[in-house]
Amino acid sequence: MPITASVTASTPSSAFDRLVTIMDDLRLNCPWDKKQTLESLRHLTIEEVYELSDSILSADMPEIKKELGDIMLHLVFYARIASETNDFNITDVLNSICDKLINRHPHIYGDVEVNDENDVKRNWEQIKLREGNESVLGGVPASLPALVKASRIQEKARGVGFDWEEKGQVWAKVEEELKEFKDEFNVEDEKSIDHDKAEGEFGDLLFSLINYARFININPEDALEKTNRKFIKRFQYLETKAKENGRQLHNMSLAEMDIFWDEAKKL
Repeated sequence: MPITASVTASTPSSAFDRLVTIMDDLRLNCPWDKKQTLESLRHLTIEEVYELSDSILSADMPEIKKELGDIMLHLVFYARIASETNDFNITDVLNSICDKLINRHPHIYGDVEVNDENDVKRNWEQIKLREGNESVLGGVPASLPALVKASRIQEKARGVGFDWEEKGQVWAKVEEELKEFKDEFNVEDEKSIDHDKAEGEFGDLLFSLINYARFININPEDALEKTNRKFIKRFQYLETKAKENGRQLHNMSLAEMDIFWDEAKKL
């Protein structure tokens, strides 16, 4: 094995070279690495990104460092596979992103002046359209989770000036959508409820809430995930206390479970 693979690097460039060298060794000599394709790595990469997200929400810096390394390995792996078919290599990838960043930041590498981050985002979207994007929303991946996708759609639209002027207008929209959703169920005969229409109104309500969150600088995905974690922690406390008392949840009343739930909230 080349010495660059076994010796700890002291600079970013030498550390990156070391990773590329190791990747080349693994691709040539490791049975598992030799079998991988762009498609076989895809679901593993998605998993690694979610693991990074978990470590960020946990503020676990050692884990963040580890997960960043895992993702960096995947990026180098993809480039190595593509180099074998002469499509591109890691140098092409790095030069491509460097060129993109320079082009998308004319206020740094050109003579364009900006006043704030909103100007930067607006310029970014306009440059993308000049580069050939047919729609401002074309860069939003179709496979994104719906909550994240809604946020990205709204951010993209804002980048070209299609947005509410103030948060009060957005909150009025939230209240309007909430009323429309409630009206779908405000009927005498529940069998007459149009569930497809109710689902549509619920989607509108969620979209407007996400829009409001954006106006008050709350990331809806992070907010919901933190609530998910909070619920899991409290529910697991409930399960533990029930077991300590020789009880099973399905045999307990809601009032009995609420006692432990309230304890969990205080903790």
